[in-house]
Amino acid sequence: MVEVKKIKSHEERDLAFEIRRRVFVIEQAVDATEEYDEDDEKCTHFIAYLEGNPAGTARWRFKDKGIIKLERFAVERQYRGKGIGAALVKAVLEDLPVAEKVMMHAQLHAIPFYEKQGFITYGPEFEEAGIRHFAMKQP
Repeated sequence: MVEVKKIKSHEERDLAFEIRRRVFVIEQAVDATEEYDEDDEKCTHFIAYLEGNPAGTARWRFKDKGIIKLERFAVERQYRGKGIGAALVKAVLEDLPVAEKVMMHAQLHAIPFYEKQGFITYGPEFEEAGIRHFAMKQP
């Protein structure tokens, strides 16, 4: 069973950061200086557990003018395909205050997943941290 919690302790945050390190820094070779940023202090973070094991994480933050950006969705390799990503998206969306726009930057391989969650692409393809992305938003 998947359980998603809003992070409230340093211990949970450390677990989430470790998931991000393994997924982004090790698996995808993103420079750690790009992965961890000053926004980490301003974001609302989540951690997902599968049968009690930390399995995934995500965060959201305010940008400007009523825009909320969803970020840092990461699921450990061994837990992919088990509904963790969908549970994270659902929990994050349920937590959001009213916003004019909800958006994200999605890696190309993840676009079909986010489309199933109700997001659409917009704008041109771009590169972020050496990985191809599209901006996505709720219609």
